[in-house]
Amino acid sequence: MGKFYLTTPVYYVNDAPHIGHAYTTVAADTLSRYRRLLGDNVFFLTGTDEHGSKILQAAREKGLSPGQLVDRMVQRFKKLWGKLFISYSDFIRTTQQRHVRVVENVILKLYEKGDIYKGTYSGWYCVPCESFWLESQLLEGRLCPECKREVTRVEEESYFFRLSRYQKPLLDYYSKHPDFVLPPSRMNEVVEFVKRGLKDLSITRLNLEWGIPCPLDKSHSIYVWIDALINYISALGYSQDDVRFSTFWPADVHLVGKDILRFHAIIWPALLMSLGVELPRMVFAHGWWMVKGEKMSKSKKNVIDPEWIVDRFGPDYLRYFLLREVPFGEDGNFSPSLFVKRVNSDLANDLGNLLNRTLSLVVRYCGGKVPSPAKDFPEDGRLREKVKNLASQIKPFMEKLSFSQALSCIWEVIGETNLYLDRCAPWRLAKEGKNERMQTVLYNVLETLRIFSILLFPFIPSGARKIWNQIGMKDEIESQTIKDGVEWGKLPPGIETRKGEPVFPRIKKEDFYETERKS
Repeated sequence: MGKFYLTTPVYYVNDAPHIGHAYTTVAADTLSRYRRLLGDNVFFLTGTDEHGSKILQAAREKGLSPGQLVDRMVQRFKKLWGKLFISYSDFIRTTQQRHVRVVENVILKLYEKGDIYKGTYSGWYCVPCESFWLESQLLEGRLCPECKREVTRVEEESYFFRLSRYQKPLLDYYSKHPDFVLPPSRMNEVVEFVKRGLKDLSITRLNLEWGIPCPLDKSHSIYVWIDALINYISALGYSQDDVRFSTFWPADVHLVGKDILRFHAIIWPALLMSLGVELPRMVFAHGWWMVKGEKMSKSKKNVIDPEWIVDRFGPDYLRYFLLREVPFGEDGNFSPSLFVKRVNSDLANDLGNLLNRTLSLVVRYCGGKVPSPAKDFPEDGRLREKVKNLASQIKPFMEKLSFSQALSCIWEVIGETNLYLDRCAPWRLAKEGKNERMQTVLYNVLETLRIFSILLFPFIPSGARKIWNQIGMKDEIESQTIKDGVEWGKLPPGIETRKGEPVFPRIKKEDFYETERKS
């Protein structure tokens, strides 16, 4: 059994979770479930980033203390993750003492290494992004290059990390590990940025009320982004729990949005180099979900509320759409018409209808029990080979986090199975008295549905479990592995099927528009 450690960013809790948070977390959950199917010992980390001036500001606006605000928001994140069937191993909060202790320890180690010094920061600061910028990096009108809001001139005492010292080591590392950042276009961006030169990084703020006090000087607090990055090792007990840390580190995948790539592909590896800690194996930066080509924002009233969608349509429709509609790594447009078209076409029509038709035929012609297969025909062997090859076919796509391509492979075989059912026409075979042939066809389709449910479990766990249960399987789908579970012929003849309500009912555009108005 191998180990697999993957992370989402710790999400900033100044406001409620949005579709971007859901996108990263659903992708991470899908990958973690897939690695468990392979038999890996998976550690899947998510959590919340709870310090900084934005939290303080948001709390004041709501008449709350920072602690009250973050506690409320954490519950909203956890509630949404529960509704989306997110199977995280640990949920870390940056206000927890286990994290604070590690942050303090890291700062002291960096200082002892000679990589932290006191100086004066003079430059521009973006409060919404909690980011420092050079004059040359600002957009026209002195706007933040990330969020395009006005920046504030800051001049204050600060402690700095010698990021400039790590320019060459980083470039050397990128050269030797070309897949450290994916997709490749993102790696190119990172390399070009580092080649232009790295400045030492301000890592503390003076007199900030809501942050981790700097162990070198209590009048300073640790800059929120440094604090946040350290969660990836604090959750494993770095410098506190050597066994757990050595079991799972290095991270196999850090999943991040493209807007925070530089923190993860430049600052984070430089900090780890200074600590003498092995670097993560991959940072994957995905794109944004937009509406009509524009990034979602409250001011434009185009924000998609993931919780509303899940409450209205269930978790599988949102999970499937996010993973299938756009290649992971690219930007995508979210619209009600695209959502409805995709889930109706793929889930309701292709997969859902295959399940409903087959179970209805089993009830009608086999008394609701899984029939016994008899003599093989050539078309049976062709379908069986396609289904048996499916697990190995999707593996390279899953290793590259190409979720859309993996699903496309599965849906191609779902389409072949629908064609097989239509061509073999078990209803006609029954009328002609060819019961053995009819039973063989129905068994083959039920067996493909069993294998589909295992392979789809990482993507749509709720729906896959319902398929598994409706075809009559009694053991838990979570206990299945690709090594044993997708072997042909594991569906026992004679067991009772349990046809229920449609697993993937069709939806209407009007339903989504109603959802959209209320979100």
